[in-house]
Amino acid sequence: MQYLFTSESVTKGHPDKLCDQISDAILDTLLSRDSSSRTAIEATASISGVHIMGEVSTKANIDYTSIARDVIKSIGYTNKADGFYYGSDIKVDIHKQSEDIAIGVDNLGAGDQGIMFGYAKREGKEHMPLALSLARELTSALTEKRENSEIPFLKCDGKSQVTLIYEDGIPIAIDTVVLSSQHSEDVDITTLREVLREDIILKTLPKELITNKTKFLINPTGRFVKGGPVADTGLTGRKIIVDTYGGYSRHGGGAFSGKDATKVDRSASYAARNIAKTIVEAKVANECEIQLSYAIGVREPVSIFINTFGSSKIPERTILNWIYDSYDLTPQGIIDTFRLNEPIFLQTASSGHFGNASFPWEKYDYKKLESLSALL
Repeated sequence: MQYLFTSESVTKGHPDKLCDQISDAILDTLLSRDSSSRTAIEATASISGVHIMGEVSTKANIDYTSIARDVIKSIGYTNKADGFYYGSDIKVDIHKQSEDIAIGVDNLGAGDQGIMFGYAKREGKEHMPLALSLARELTSALTEKRENSEIPFLKCDGKSQVTLIYEDGIPIAIDTVVLSSQHSEDVDITTLREVLREDIILKTLPKELITNKTKFLINPTGRFVKGGPVADTGLTGRKIIVDTYGGYSRHGGGAFSGKDATKVDRSASYAARNIAKTIVEAKVANECEIQLSYAIGVREPVSIFINTFGSSKIPERTILNWIYDSYDLTPQGIIDTFRLNEPIFLQTASSGHFGNASFPWEKYDYKKLESLSALL
């Protein structure tokens, strides 16, 4: 059977991603000074500036405004004439975490109820869905060419989208590539499209997947001069599918950025990904989705669900028993296992939370791999 599947990605200069990075930069700064900091930080960005809001409990004293300005500047919003830049107005509206929520966390339970999913598939890099991996590679290439001034007319905001043709569950070709980049006003659309096709798309995507029928839609409207928060208000946590699995797997009830690891929205999603990835790496299944659910103030998961989509070589009940025996899935256990009280989160806010081998939850515990492989 043949079908199409599409995933998208955005550059770190996209207004939603800008807000994610501000939220996680604040989290990292707090954790670097007080590893027990608890945060739920949101940001919005618009033509009028940035508004930082949320709840924080910490012993650290930080300059929220300076952190936000540094993030905005590092992304590349440096020109006042563009209408939004690191000197734009920044409003801070932070208050202390609710004592009612803190009760559950103080008892080492989950900071809230929630359902979280983790996924892995024997496809693409790091057992990630290929369409998402390719879309991310395109936006990474856009950013790299802009930051290195190799393509001087590129600006911060941009998007990509890749549609793959699958046959019997195997990606066989790229059907469509959509690539949109903000640009300076002085470049003509013909030049822009030619450069992005030749220097970004054709140098980034696998040649064996591109055919004479592959469609390239580059800046389809023909003009993308206004971008970033000037054109589109940004908000923390709005790119959750870009952050996770590109729509290939289900997503739980919450976003990640700006939340410390007592929020199982974030930490349990990381744990679920590690479980699913370990199962696929051990060749127990070719595809795996894990669901974890929690209740506020309760340490252990309320439930664990596994779905291997018919690809498992052993009974799913056996794998489930292995999960219970092998993982400490209490919030504190997850934090300790993956070092989630350290300042490691800013990078996740720009490049996705899964598929980067340097992240602790993407690494394998080889004792767990061996114990699982032994079940085959």
